[in-house]
Amino acid sequence: MLSQRVKQILGLIAIILFAIFIFGLSHSISTGFAGFWGGLPFAIIAVFVVGLACYDLWDETVNQKD
Repeated sequence: MLSQRVKQILGLIAIILFAIFIFGLSHSISTGFAGFWGGLPFAIIAVFVVGLACYDLWDETVNQKD
């Protein structure tokens, strides 16, 4: 089993890489053919999904009820 600190560090690295990918994708959609208003729904969903990933990391590593 991984220690609690290792889980936190690996989870944080994974979320940072995930967020860079998702926000880069959102940026390319908004600056491309779709334009700002065409890419706005994806940007809103991307922010929500990254927020859910952050909450899940917090729930799994910091908020232990054991």
